[in-house]
Amino acid sequence: MKTATIACLAAATLLAACSSHSHDSAAGSGGGTGAGYAQPGGPETGAGAGSATPGSEEDLVQSAGDRIYFATDKNSLDDQAKAILDRQIAWLQRYSQVNVWVAGNCDERGTEEYNLALGERRAYADRDYLLAHGIARTRIETISYGKSRPVDGASTPEAWTKNRNAITSVR
Repeated sequence: MKTATIACLAAATLLAACSSHSHDSAAGSGGGTGAGYAQPGGPETGAGAGSATPGSEEDLVQSAGDRIYFATDKNSLDDQAKAILDRQIAWLQRYSQVNVWVAGNCDERGTEEYNLALGERRAYADRDYLLAHGIARTRIETISYGKSRPVDGASTPEAWTKNRNAITSVR
């Protein structure tokens, strides 16, 4: 009986260790998007979408969605972005020990300087919405990657739409 209990605990520990993600993969540097990422015009993730470790990066993606999208040269939040951020707020309230990064990103068009500044404004728009809805400032860090970390490396309008985003990841 004691051996079976120890074996079950060991298996649970191994499974929990397999669910970790790095900040770079959450920020889209892998070049693609996986299941659970809300895409422009595509289905959004909802609560209970999977069986991730509670409070993990994967749980954030599955339960709330990790990214919001912006129009060309804009950093204003539309209704779809606010809906995703509202889910992130609920998730962050549930896991009050979790801190996050918000990375602002742009498409390939424009200068590096312009895109770094625009990416920063996008990250700030995301952060400011979270702050206005009760998430502590100390729990949120922002960064702008400008155009240096595209989700989709193609040079098409569809790729540009995917690359104009702010991505929230667990830090």
